Amino acid sequence: MSVTYLKKATRTSAGDAPDVQKTVRDILDDIEAGGDSKALEYAAKFDGYNGSILLSREEIEAAKALVPEKLKRDIAFAHDNVRRFAEAQKKTLGDIEMEVVPGLVAGQKIVPVDTAGCYIPGGRYSHIASAIMTVTTAKVAGCSHITACSPPRPDRGIAPAIVYAADICGADYILAMGGVQAVAAMTFGLLGLPKANILVGPGNQFVAEAKRILFGRVGIDMIAGPTNSLILADKNADAEIVASDLVGQAEHGYNSPVWLITDDRKLAEKVIELVPPVIADLPEVNRTSAEAAWRDYAEVILCDDREEMAAVSDQYAPEHLTVQAADLDWWKDRLTCYGSLFLGEETTVAFGDKASGPNHVLPTSGAATYTGGLSVHKYMKIVTWQQATRDGMKPVAEATARISRFEGMEGHARTADIRLAKYFPGENFDLAAEDDNAERH
Repeated sequence: MSVTYLKKATRTSAGDAPDVQKTVRDILDDIEAGGDSKALEYAAKFDGYNGSILLSREEIEAAKALVPEKLKRDIAFAHDNVRRFAEAQKKTLGDIEMEVVPGLVAGQKIVPVDTAGCYIPGGRYSHIASAIMTVTTAKVAGCSHITACSPPRPDRGIAPAIVYAADICGADYILAMGGVQAVAAMTFGLLGLPKANILVGPGNQFVAEAKRILFGRVGIDMIAGPTNSLILADKNADAEIVASDLVGQAEHGYNSPVWLITDDRKLAEKVIELVPPVIADLPEVNRTSAEAAWRDYAEVILCDDREEMAAVSDQYAPEHLTVQAADLDWWKDRLTCYGSLFLGEETTVAFGDKASGPNHVLPTSGAATYTGGLSVHKYMKIVTWQQATRDGMKPVAEATARISRFEGMEGHARTADIRLAKYFPGENFDLAAEDDNAERH
C-alpha cells in the first residue's frame, strides 16, 4: 500500500484534550453524596440558570407555542422518519424458542430497559435532531420512563425547539440542566426522576467522561470523542460538493477531523483549493471552528486505486463515511468499518444528522471497527430462559457433572448429581471426570 498525504493533520483529537477525569469524578462524588441540593448547586454554577429545572406540563406547552409552525412540521417529518426506521430495526429482533435436546427447551426474550436518560447538547448549537434521535428510539424500544435533559441558557432556559422535539418524540420528563450535573441527576435518580438504566446522546468532553466513569453502574450508548467524517471520491466527484461536505462537518468543532481519500490527484488539489473560500463564507461562529478543524486535523490522502482507498478508509473507521464515486454497490459491499454510510452525491451526512431516518449518534475515535451507532437495539436486553422435562435434563446433567468436576467445581457438579439421584433412583451414572489426573485449565 502506497498512499500520499497531500494534506496531513498536525494534531490528533485523542492527544490534545485536557485531563478532565478528576474534575468529573469529584463532581459526581459530590452530587451523589449531596443529592438534589448539590445537583442544583452545580447547575446554578455551570448553567447560570435560575428557572424551573424539571419542566411542568404548562412550561412545556408554553415553550412549544414559541416554535414556528414550519419548524414544527420539519421536526415532525424528521421524527416520523426516525420512528419508522427504528420500528423496522426493532422487527429484526424477536423472541425465539427451540428444543436444544429432546425435552429441554430454551429461548430468548427481548426486554426493553425501564428508564432511559437522553442527553441533548444545547451550548453553541441547539441540537434539535439529537432530541429526535435519542428520545424517539427509546420510545420505540418500549422504555417505560424517558428523561430528556439539555443545558439551559441563562436568559431563556432550554431552546423551545428542543422542548418541542423532546415532547412530541415521547419524553416523560424534561430536565433543564446540562453537563456532569445532568448526567448525575439522571443516573442517581435525583430531582424526582427515576434512576436511569441507560444514558445516551452526545455531549462535550465532561459529559463523555461522566458517562465513561458511570459505565457499569448504568449502561451507555458509547464512549464518544469528537465527531469525524471521511469522504471517498473518484474522478467523477464534484469538487465543490466534496469541499462543501467537508466544511459542513468541520464546523462541528475545532477538533473535528475531516478526511478526503481519492485516487485522483486533480480532484484532491481542487478540493484543497476550494475549502478555504467555502470556510470563509460561513458566519463567524461556524467559521472559527471549521478553520481550526481544517487547519489542524484535516487530511487529504491520494491512493493508487479504489481497493487501496477502501482499505485506508477501513483503517480510519470513520463515524460518517461518504462515497462519491462510481459503482456504489461495490463500495457498499467492500466497506466494513464506519458508523453510517452515505452512498452517492444525492445524500450527505447532514441528511443523516437531521432528518433522513438512521440514527446520528455514531461511534467516533475509530470505534466503528467494533461497534455501530445508537439504535433501538441499544435500549433492549436480549435475555435467555430454559425449561426441561426430567428426561430432557438427564444428558445435560450428566455432562454438567463431569465437566464441572474436571474444572474442579465440585459444588456445581453436585447440583447435577442431586437431580439425577432424585429423578432416576437406582440408576448408576458415571459422573467422575474422565481423567482425574489430567491437567486442569
